[in-house]
Amino acid sequence: MPKGYQGMVDGGSNIVEADWESVSSILQVGGTIIGSARCKAFRSREGRLQAARNLVQLGITNLCVIGGDGSLTGANIFRKEWSGLLEELAQNGQINKEEVEKYSYLNVVGMVGSIDNDFCGTDMTIGTDSALHRIIEVIDAIMTTAQSHQRTFVLEVMGRHCGYLALVSALACGADWVFLPESPPEEGWQENMCVKLSENRARKKRLNIIIVAEGAIDTQNKPITSEQIKELVVTQLGYDTRVTILGHVQRGGTPSAFDRILASRMGVEAVVALLQATPETPACVVSLSGNQAVRLPLVKCVQMTQDVQKAMDERRFKDAVQLRGRSFENNLNTYKRLAIKMPDTQIPKSNCNVGVINVGAPAAGMNAAVRAAVRVGIADGHKMFAVYDGFEGFAKGQIKEIGWGDVGGWTGQGGSILGTKRTLPGKYLTEIAGQMRTHSINALLIIGGFEAYLGLLELSAAREKHEEFCVPMVMVPATVSNNVPGSDFSIGADTALNTITDTCDRIKQSASGTKRRVFIIETMGGYCGYLANMGGLAAGADAAYIFEEPFDIRDLQANVEHLTEKMKTTIQRGLVLRNESCSENYTTDFIYQLYSEEGKGVFDCRKNVLGHMQQGGAPSPFDRNFGTKMSARAMQWITTKLKESQGKGRRFVSDDSICVLGISKRNLVFRPVAELKKETDFEHRIPKEQWWLKLRPLMKILAKYKASFEVSDSEELEHVHHRGHEEPAAI
Repeated sequence: MPKGYQGMVDGGSNIVEADWESVSSILQVGGTIIGSARCKAFRSREGRLQAARNLVQLGITNLCVIGGDGSLTGANIFRKEWSGLLEELAQNGQINKEEVEKYSYLNVVGMVGSIDNDFCGTDMTIGTDSALHRIIEVIDAIMTTAQSHQRTFVLEVMGRHCGYLALVSALACGADWVFLPESPPEEGWQENMCVKLSENRARKKRLNIIIVAEGAIDTQNKPITSEQIKELVVTQLGYDTRVTILGHVQRGGTPSAFDRILASRMGVEAVVALLQATPETPACVVSLSGNQAVRLPLVKCVQMTQDVQKAMDERRFKDAVQLRGRSFENNLNTYKRLAIKMPDTQIPKSNCNVGVINVGAPAAGMNAAVRAAVRVGIADGHKMFAVYDGFEGFAKGQIKEIGWGDVGGWTGQGGSILGTKRTLPGKYLTEIAGQMRTHSINALLIIGGFEAYLGLLELSAAREKHEEFCVPMVMVPATVSNNVPGSDFSIGADTALNTITDTCDRIKQSASGTKRRVFIIETMGGYCGYLANMGGLAAGADAAYIFEEPFDIRDLQANVEHLTEKMKTTIQRGLVLRNESCSENYTTDFIYQLYSEEGKGVFDCRKNVLGHMQQGGAPSPFDRNFGTKMSARAMQWITTKLKESQGKGRRFVSDDSICVLGISKRNLVFRPVAELKKETDFEHRIPKEQWWLKLRPLMKILAKYKASFEVSDSEELEHVHHRGHEEPAAI
């Protein structure tokens, strides 16, 4: 329905049937194709009566509303009044008795589209990740100019009532200070901020970044504006200060890969919820919890969202932060720990040394993870040691103590600053044990991909022989392939997905001038089909060939025929993704030649191997944030383990002292590597079971193949206050 509720009230040509072709090229377009409008008329019963009449005339009794809490509240009122509205229409003679009975109830399902991520009950609202992309692009650009001038930048981001964007972008760029509506600075903040800025200058930091949410307030609920902050810095410190107000840039641009996949998953879940709805089902919102699609009662979520505002109005700021949910609270605590260094005299020393090492191929976000580890470790009183160039560097003794200031500005850097190697520790065990003894390393944090996992297994097996390895060890998965057992996500995969999606968008665009063309694109990932499958979903591919789902010549033929049919419509281009190791014989060249031959006279083909550009580039906001949070959590685990053994001189020999930290469905879990062995296909370097394979049919349906799709594990509505005993994974 074009123009939102306004279109529903106006009726006529504002309510049109959507078909396959009408939505076929809109995946990569920002904003909303069907338009959206704030609608005064719908707020009155008169307007809603008009809307009900227009819907009944077309026999529409299912409504899927994509919007913020205002739109969803409106939908709920409409639903409650529905039978009364029909009665009134019948009395006015605008509809007849049969219609009243036939269309007696209205089903409503909501999806939250809001760049502020300000809706309670969901970890992420549609549009938030893309807005973060815009903000981070600007910050990265500012950072390069600031390398040449000593400057202070005050950056104002959107968020009238919600500080999520400000908070997460501050986390993702390591900002010096952040102002949020939910958590105003304490009295005397002016002085504290100036002290902190000048300390950072003294540490040779050329750039200060202060991020302000547009709705920032002080403890008295008075606004704190970006101009005020600039004045303060200029008068108190005399620094050259610039204000940048991002404004509507944040709403624009093409949607990120995460948003496309999130919205596609939510859209399917919403349709299924409507199909399953009965007159007794309350209106629900489809939302994301960890990595799971769940349905929550709409009224409850709206209520909680309004409670946050109420808490802020009443200056109950602690409550406001808690009501925002676990994700917000975690982000805030992590930011505080990483941004503000306590004076050395105030940190109780643990007398423990912790090593940090990168293993495997570079992945965007590794540096954010190292930075978080170093700072959390120092805040916990440990000495932090950086190991350069993987296990090879470890064996050669390339190990240096690393301080708080050494990791400043690392969050936005791609690749691996510590250097990384694929070498496994197996052949260097004695040397590595020696180095651990020399530097008396009491715990190890390994950030890396499948080699890091194999390395952890080798170190675990060597514990009997070398007692130096009897220390807590934990691995944080970081690889573009996303193939580490024990976690749904790994650092770097989101950046790679965005690279693939952007490239596919450009390639599809190049085809809009030439009619009837099919592109075959090869993605990375080893034997793991994650990038090809999810990239296919995000880019709107017609097929994605992966190792996990064997295919034969008949499948290839069916795909070619499908594309031939498609070329007869108005959409005259095709996109096929192929994972690099999906088949030994059906190579990218083979598939390209097959399609070229079979498509003769109907379409022509082009091929593209994306290669290593998928590993590079600046890390996406998701990867910076994910790397920061996972690594901070891993260090907390190390600190807890070390505390347990203090004074006992205990050696760590149990399985649970050598783990992989991952996200599984909706929880953060530490899984002993010994346990993960049975879940691993070592020959192909992938987990035996992978959650994303469930999304395979979704891509096929969207490409107009017949396929059946299993949806969320529970068809039931869940309660909003879901805080189990397990540790929630808030993305």
